[in-house]
Amino acid sequence: MDDRSAVYPFVSRGGPAPLTVVRSEGVWLVTEDGRRILDAAGGAIVASIGHGREEVAAVAARALAETTFVVPPFATPQRVALVERLRRHWLPKPLARAVFASGGSEAVDLALRIARQHHVCAGRPERWKIIGRELSYHGATLATLAVGGHRARRRGLEPLLIEHPKAPACDPLRCEHCRGAGGCTLACADAIEEILLREGPETVAAVIAEPIVGSTAGALVPPDGYWPRLREITKRHGVLLVADEVMTGFGRTGREFAVDHFGVVPDLLVGGKGLAAGYAPISGVYASDEVVAPIAERGEEVMFYTYSAHPASCAIADKVLEIMERESLVARAAEMGGYLHERLARLRDHPNVAEVRGRGLLQAIEIVRDRDTLEPFAEAHHVATRTVLAGLGRGVFFYPGGTRPGPDVVCVGPPFTISKPEIDRIVDVLEESLGAAVASIG
Repeated sequence: MDDRSAVYPFVSRGGPAPLTVVRSEGVWLVTEDGRRILDAAGGAIVASIGHGREEVAAVAARALAETTFVVPPFATPQRVALVERLRRHWLPKPLARAVFASGGSEAVDLALRIARQHHVCAGRPERWKIIGRELSYHGATLATLAVGGHRARRRGLEPLLIEHPKAPACDPLRCEHCRGAGGCTLACADAIEEILLREGPETVAAVIAEPIVGSTAGALVPPDGYWPRLREITKRHGVLLVADEVMTGFGRTGREFAVDHFGVVPDLLVGGKGLAAGYAPISGVYASDEVVAPIAERGEEVMFYTYSAHPASCAIADKVLEIMERESLVARAAEMGGYLHERLARLRDHPNVAEVRGRGLLQAIEIVRDRDTLEPFAEAHHVATRTVLAGLGRGVFFYPGGTRPGPDVVCVGPPFTISKPEIDRIVDVLEESLGAAVASIG
């Protein structure tokens, strides 16, 4: 066993040391032995503007020289500038209030607290339940695991999790509601109303969902009418709608936010990874004045995390968004995402690919043993992980996903600066890697 594997990561399984990346530049990762790996995953679907931007590093150095830690309730120029940019160019109206955290799990946890606090301050303390969905992932805190549907990450922690109602996933490929109906009936959205009525609408604080499900289900895109129906149901019952866009926000799907594809504005929107594109740990919760008003009127605050809105992180995020605007990278994500989807289309005929799906530069393939019956590979085969490892051996890094009883998926989410020749290489290697993974299972 390499001595380094006893030092990092936290859980060591023996064997070779983890891959050591010493530098990243553009769409490439460089290892300590000089290998160059094409980052088709954008890290963890994070690195939207590409790696190694010197102007971002310069902003970080300047911000750290000016202000290191400032308690979150105080204003700083960096904090104010970031919120002004978000309101001016990015957030769907009327989402005008912003509060920050360090990562996606923290931010979703914060959104759940705000939803509960909103109702308590408005005189509705009986509203506490959060309706989540199966095949969803909202973070690794106990609260976010409780409302999420990622069974593998909940496993063993159940005694610590408050059980919240779960609605069925919106999975058009496997939808039992619409099978034989000749098309989508939006029954999976109506199922959320059925849960509301069963639980008692007066006990429900919010519904939380990913507009396009990320790696848990593999870029799962709902029918166009799903989110408008969800918005109508929640409004009618006085329930807040929380859109988890930690993975999809800030241009990843070819629009500023994934909800923009569906013409819907939630009450609370969570955005994380793309906010600083991996250059700093920062995420945010964005809300309307209507959501914040009862809290303000009661004279309460929303409790912050220690590193909420760290000045350097805010300065970095502001610079990242400036680059996104200056280089029209949201439009580029839509253009390159369209090309990637077209190139991936050839895998639709692969005997072990059930579906190619996604929007913008969040694309995925679903891997099955039998595409006609949708029979999956045995969980013990770890077919998605095998595919990723085969890709690494060929110099491309993909992002594995899926959770049982959901599908095995491999996601592709490169930086928005990716070129067409690089996309061609990604698709070629993905096809080779899937073939190698299936062959290794036998």
